[in-house]
Amino acid sequence: MVVKTFMDMDQDSEEEKEQYMPLALHLASDFFLKHPDKDVRLLVACCLADIFRVYAPEAPYTSSDKIKDIFMFITRQLKGLEDTKSPQFNRYFYLLENLAWVKSYNICFELEDGNDIFTQLYRTLFCVINNGHNQKVHIHMLDLMSSIITEGDSVSQELLDAILVNLVPTHKVTLFLKSVSIRYHIYFYLPFFAGYYSFDPKIGFMLIFQHLSTFYFCSFNDIHVPVRLECVKFASHCLTNHPELTKDLTEILKVRSHDPEEAIRHDVIVSIVTAAKKDLSLVNDQLLGYVRERMLDKRWRVRREAMMGLALIYKKYCLHGEVGKESTTQIDWIKDKLLHIYYQNSIDDNRMLLSLNEMWKCQTMLRSHVRDLLELHKQPPTENTNKVMFAKVMILAKHLPDPGKAQDFMKKFNQVLAEDERIRAQLHVLVDNACSCKQAEVCVVRLHIFTRRPVNPLTSRNVLFGSCILHVFIYKNVLCSALIKQINKSIDGTADDEDEGVSSDTAIRAGLELLKVLSFTNPAVFHSAETFESLLHCLKMEDEKVSEAALQIFRNTGQRIETDFPQIRSALIPVLQQKAKKGTPQQAKHAVHCIYTIFSNRDTQFAQIFEPLSKSLDANNPEQLIAPLVSIGHMAILAPEQFAGPMKAMVANFIVKDLLMNDRFPGKKTVKLWTPDDEVSFETKAKIQAIKLMVRWLLGMRNNQSKSGTSTLRLLCALIHSDGDLTEQGKISKSDMSRLRLAAGCAMLKLSQEPCYHEIIILEQYQLCALVINDECFQVRQIFAHKLHKALTKLRLPLEYMAVFALTAKDPVKERRAHARQCLVKNVTLRREYLKQHSTLISLLPEYVVPYAIHLLAHDPDYTKLQDVDQLKDIKECLWFVLEVLMTKDENNSHAYIRKMVENIKQTKDTQGPDDFKMNEKLYTVCDVALHVIMNKSTTYSLESPKNPVLPTKFFTQPDKVCVCVCVCACVRVCMDTKAPNVLGTVNKPLATAGKPAQSKSSRMETLSNESSNSAPSSPARSKQSFPIKPVHVTFENAWL
Repeated sequence: MVVKTFMDMDQDSEEEKEQYMPLALHLASDFFLKHPDKDVRLLVACCLADIFRVYAPEAPYTSSDKIKDIFMFITRQLKGLEDTKSPQFNRYFYLLENLAWVKSYNICFELEDGNDIFTQLYRTLFCVINNGHNQKVHIHMLDLMSSIITEGDSVSQELLDAILVNLVPTHKVTLFLKSVSIRYHIYFYLPFFAGYYSFDPKIGFMLIFQHLSTFYFCSFNDIHVPVRLECVKFASHCLTNHPELTKDLTEILKVRSHDPEEAIRHDVIVSIVTAAKKDLSLVNDQLLGYVRERMLDKRWRVRREAMMGLALIYKKYCLHGEVGKESTTQIDWIKDKLLHIYYQNSIDDNRMLLSLNEMWKCQTMLRSHVRDLLELHKQPPTENTNKVMFAKVMILAKHLPDPGKAQDFMKKFNQVLAEDERIRAQLHVLVDNACSCKQAEVCVVRLHIFTRRPVNPLTSRNVLFGSCILHVFIYKNVLCSALIKQINKSIDGTADDEDEGVSSDTAIRAGLELLKVLSFTNPAVFHSAETFESLLHCLKMEDEKVSEAALQIFRNTGQRIETDFPQIRSALIPVLQQKAKKGTPQQAKHAVHCIYTIFSNRDTQFAQIFEPLSKSLDANNPEQLIAPLVSIGHMAILAPEQFAGPMKAMVANFIVKDLLMNDRFPGKKTVKLWTPDDEVSFETKAKIQAIKLMVRWLLGMRNNQSKSGTSTLRLLCALIHSDGDLTEQGKISKSDMSRLRLAAGCAMLKLSQEPCYHEIIILEQYQLCALVINDECFQVRQIFAHKLHKALTKLRLPLEYMAVFALTAKDPVKERRAHARQCLVKNVTLRREYLKQHSTLISLLPEYVVPYAIHLLAHDPDYTKLQDVDQLKDIKECLWFVLEVLMTKDENNSHAYIRKMVENIKQTKDTQGPDDFKMNEKLYTVCDVALHVIMNKSTTYSLESPKNPVLPTKFFTQPDKVCVCVCVCACVRVCMDTKAPNVLGTVNKPLATAGKPAQSKSSRMETLSNESSNSAPSSPARSKQSFPIKPVHVTFENAWL
């Protein structure tokens, strides 16, 4: 009756509140609070909760002790929530709901010992909660506890203990500090506490760290990386919200900035920079010094974060002026340090130079496209002109942010160009290489005004297109002049290079490298007597790198030296001739090209170099032979007609007969398959340059009328077939043999890029060249694959050479397979994009790589037994390596097209042996494997092919539709029953190229010893019975003579 009365009572009934005041006071007497019957205590607690609700905000009890007794009594009754099956559970839930809704416990904030009540409440709720409670119980408990934390002014240590101890079950408390997972998650939630209590660190956050500070700071040295990582990440919150911890964190972060884990060093920088960007006063000079030190970190990711972080700090506080003069002085060193970091000796830091080079190259390329677009607007509008113009517009749109929207913008902008001649005139000035910065600034402003007129309403992308894409405001004339002056100071010894921690030679080399990058894109800024005189002085220096850089700059900028600077021309002649005769290979190369670029009487200059060099060639002195061979080779490609007769005799009598066909000096005895460049013998270096000379000579002639190309290809194949030992006398070391195999393979790739030589390469030679990608030496495979990919991306090699990447599925090194797949993806994407603009060049269709891959794998020397399941599985992996990339998207029903292509192959015969039954049977079996892979991986292969594929006649005979091979051998079915390989295949065994037996244990040990010389696991050598090649000493001497 009493319980129902208070439940039905509301706050507005003043008369009832007065009437029941004596009863409310009576219910709070000790008789009821200490009653032995728990049901009575529960009913009294419900009544007291309703009394606090009805009489809120003023409680009818005035004594602090009485209020404490009441809430301690109510808290004890909440223990009844533990038993969810109790018949009184609904009343316990009513009590909890009432307390949470009214927030009755907030009255205790005014009590001196209210924290005792809160602590007991938390302990009780943590104790009774269990999985039997529904979501409503959880919500009310959370509301009740969170209101005490969020609405209170402080949190006592006892209450904090009650919270933290109950983060894990009781039986796990002893393991709390030992658990990596718990430590990790504590630091995940610590930023919440740090941020929330930041207004009162003495009461809030510092109370937490009275319990965890020792644990936290010690965990910076935890053995587990995730724990250390979370500690470092949390440091930014500590620095931001609690500056009083800066001193302790400074010492700790000093140690962690040298952590062996890259991720931790990286996040130390992120934490310091994050705090500094919020407020520079939060970080001291020591913390910024840690970031500065990491600019020299061994890992590029850490160095980049340090440089970018300091740059952002400098930009915010110095360039934008967000702090006072004193703070600006604190970080004024940043700009100098960022500039001086360029002079550090680190290979990876060349990425900055490469980035600058790519940026300027991109600008030059885009200005070229805009010039072409402007020229097209001068022509009468035709269908072909509009098509080319549209292609140019699409190219420009791709280089703007958000290419999708940029296409619409560029279309509108192109219309404006057609209508407004003033805009075209401004663009003509803007894209001119001779355009100065002031002219560019004026042009961009005018373009902005013209395109903002109501007649031509365009978006703000005009400014982006005009200033950010077409021309970056960089004073390149001033930059060139400043660099030249700095280099001159370093040469004279008046620069402060030593004070900056770099030598004068390093400063000169670094300055010339920057000038070299600038010379590629802006040669006009070098046209001054002072600049060329300084470069000439650098050219005469003994430092090889300095001299090479100066030669490259002359090569890029010297077109007008002969007419505008006759004194420089006269001084250059003897220096260039000396470099061409007795310089390093790189110096000889650039010296010859400088002569070709600068002088109009280049024939005379070349003759003065060629005649003495050709007479002084001596195979017994290979060290003095390298530079002359380089010079002669480059003169042969630059002036082929001038040296046609002498070169043929030189190649036949000296290059082939005296140099390549003789091993005069025994090589070092070593089991390593690869050695550093400085350990390669001079005789091998001379032979490599001799091979390059022959290739350059042939590329200069561009014809095979004298059959020189045929003879050279046979020589190169013999070199590969003999594993690099052409004479087979065993005098050459294994590492030198690897170098010669690589040189021969790359030479064949180079010749294949010229149509006249590609036509004469027979299939056996193509297949032997392809096997270089499976060479036993890791470096040979790596470099050959890089050369192959580079030529394919430039669309210089025929499509059949992309099929060579199928063989990399057998590479035992996972990284090599991954790189090969990336190369395939890039080449396929490149060709598909190119075909969108040139739809008639069907020979570039990437799907046509499938017939070449099938033919190549059918002639794989490892495929010796037709019904060998293991060999068929290898074939399947190689096929899937290519097909997986092609079948990622079914564009224009390409899956059916590939299936039709494979079926058509089974209607043909192999041109290498049209009457050889075994050879054709292997070809058809590979086709069966390809068909099963396609059928298992595609759901659209059965659709009608859009076109009937035309197979390459060099590889396959004309189709015979009457006789079609359709049988599939049982071993192919067994092979296809296995799961298809992953993207990179599953091959982790040594390569077995060219049909040689698997490696023995001893050969495997040789492979392992090769790893110490930066060579990865390798494959065994090739079989010499793979291809019929005649004895070298007869064939080539007779052919050349």
